[in-house]
Amino acid sequence: MKGLTDIAGIKVGHASDYDGITGCTAILCERGAVAGVDIRGGATGTEEIDVMSPAHITPHVHAICLSGGSAFGLEAASGVRRVLEQRRVGFGVGVTVVPIVPAAILFDLGIGKSTARPSREMGEAAASAAHDGKVEEGKIGAGTGATCGKALGLRNAMKAGIGTWTVEVGKAKVSALAAVNAYGDILDPATGRILAGARVSPDSKEFADTVKVMKQRVLAGSFARQ
Repeated sequence: MKGLTDIAGIKVGHASDYDGITGCTAILCERGAVAGVDIRGGATGTEEIDVMSPAHITPHVHAICLSGGSAFGLEAASGVRRVLEQRRVGFGVGVTVVPIVPAAILFDLGIGKSTARPSREMGEAAASAAHDGKVEEGKIGAGTGATCGKALGLRNAMKAGIGTWTVEVGKAKVSALAAVNAYGDILDPATGRILAGARVSPDSKEFADTVKVMKQRVLAGSFARQ
């Protein structure tokens, strides 16, 4: 399996800043794709999300941009749009085409350089690098600065990243790609075992177990560095 690119017509490309520890990922569907959205949580950051509403005038999206950099990272989507416009991919408006590119960000300002944010140029690089081969996973693209297990602060957290998988259900393929930047732990769904998450101390290999910690104390916010 190649991941999300197992779905015909989908291309994925990454751009990473390993000095600033951030990046972005462009998911291209240049022939257009019907999109939907479900937004949860109290600290979301998005752009052009209403284009995925069934009542919107545009029936398709042409790309999705996922980015680090908090709200600053939304700028990367303009780079994806620029590449698609150059390829004449987008919603026709007579005089030109307008690429429809919803975007979402994750908060990674506390792990690397807080002044490093995915830019329009990084968005262009990610879109230009997009291909339909095996999707690169881990600390790359939007997952470059992603972390998990932040209940005891970033010093006790662990690196996360971006991942993708495909399952076949009869003749259908269902594929997902996720940039994991979880407050809590990452569990094995089959056993419940913690795979990554909050550690009892910065140098420990022992997991604190976020659920237990949450039951025992009032926690610092996930933006804390302690």
